[in-house]
Amino acid sequence: MTEPVAKPHPTENDPSATRLLALSDGIYAIAMTLLVIDVAVPAHLDDAGFHKALGEALPSIGAFALSFSLLSGFWRDHRRILTALPTETTVVTRLILLGLGLVALLPFPTGLLAEYASHPEAVALYAGAMTAIHGVHVALLLLTQRQVHPSPESPAAVARRRFTAQLATSALVFALSIPLAYVNTTAAMCFWITLVPTHYLIGHYWHRLPRP
Repeated sequence: MTEPVAKPHPTENDPSATRLLALSDGIYAIAMTLLVIDVAVPAHLDDAGFHKALGEALPSIGAFALSFSLLSGFWRDHRRILTALPTETTVVTRLILLGLGLVALLPFPTGLLAEYASHPEAVALYAGAMTAIHGVHVALLLLTQRQVHPSPESPAAVARRRFTAQLATSALVFALSIPLAYVNTTAAMCFWITLVPTHYLIGHYWHRLPRP
C-alpha cells in the first residue's frame, strides 16, 4: 500500500497564500506611505519661518522613522509566518485580518505621537497598538507551532520558538510602557530601546542551548 504523500506547506506561489500575501503587502505598503503624510513644511516661508517649521517637523520625522522601521519588521515577520502556515483555518485567517487592520490603523497613533508626545494618552495608544500587533503575531505562531513543526526538537522548531519568544518580549516591553507613560512619557519611549538588547540576549540564550 502506498503511503500518503505529505501535503507541502503553502508557498508564495500557491493561490491561497498568494492572495493573502498580496493583500498583506498592499496594506503594509499603504500604511508605510501614509506615515509620511504628517511630515511637511509649509511653502513660501521666509528664512526664520523656514527654520522654525523645519524644527517643528523633527518630531514627525522621528515618529515616521520609528513606525517605518517597526512596520518593516512587522512586514518581514508577517511574511515569515504566513508562508509557513500549513492550513488557513477560520481562526488563523481572522487573526491575520486583525493584524492587518491594526497595521492599517498605525498611521493614526503615529501622528498622535508626533504631535503630542508629551501627553501620556498618545504614548500609551502608540504602545498599545504595537503591543496588539506583536500579540497577534505571537498568537499565530503559537496556534500553528505543532502543525508547522511536528517534531518539537527539530532545529526549525527551536528557531521558531526563539522567534516567538522575541516577539512576545516585544509585546511585553510595549505593554509595560503603557502604565509608565502615565508616570513619565519620555521614560516610556526610552523604555522601548530595551528591545534591542533584549532580542540580542534571547538570541544568545537560544544559541547556547544544548542541541538534541
